[in-house]
Amino acid sequence: MAGEHDGCEAVSRSARARPPRWRRSLGAALVVVSCLGGCRSAPAVATPPDSPRTILLNPAHPFWAAKAPDVGLVRFETTKGAFAIEVHRAWAPHGADRFWNLVRAGYFDDSRFFRVVAGRFAQFGIAGDSAVSTVWKDRAIPDDPVVEQNVRGTIAFAMTGPNTRTTQLYINYIDNHLAQDTAGFSPIGRVVDGMDIVDLLYSGYGETAGGGMRAGRQGRMLSEGNAHLDREFPKLDRLIRVTVR
Repeated sequence: MAGEHDGCEAVSRSARARPPRWRRSLGAALVVVSCLGGCRSAPAVATPPDSPRTILLNPAHPFWAAKAPDVGLVRFETTKGAFAIEVHRAWAPHGADRFWNLVRAGYFDDSRFFRVVAGRFAQFGIAGDSAVSTVWKDRAIPDDPVVEQNVRGTIAFAMTGPNTRTTQLYINYIDNHLAQDTAGFSPIGRVVDGMDIVDLLYSGYGETAGGGMRAGRQGRMLSEGNAHLDREFPKLDRLIRVTVR
């Protein structure tokens, strides 16, 4: 009988340790009702935004799909002073979008006016960071038809032929439309303030600091960036910062 008693005691202790099934079900139901009333999950960990450099090194990033405004203003801060360019998307949509997004990403910041030819144009658009310029040197956009003329103060992309516009642009010092329009150089905007500053950009090196895209002498600019230009051509004016307004 003692063994029988011990077994009953064990069952009794087990029953006391574990609530009846109906009570367990009720507890689960209360938990569900409680959650319906406002259970809170753990807060999601925010994904840090991509850095400007990460975006510049990734031409496939969604950032680059943004469209330029119909008319937008871009401010250039340079070693000679500040000037402003008004971008017109209707003049050249592909070119305006590329230029606007390069500005937004900071591509032109701390780069150089590497080809300034007195009485013709001032060219820029090779990034000071060689890793960035290497990524973009062959990322061409489709051509835009020439809608506006290449007159004094207009800005257009440099190119070597059909569908070869990437990141390099020039500002016209004079009316160049006879040569540039017929060759397919489509202006994307014009200087609306500070053309006198553009006129002051250092032109003493002419074509020798690397020349244009066709000259085939831009290799060291692309591979060494500012280090090469600042060592070999220290008088070049700088684009300190370029921003959308």
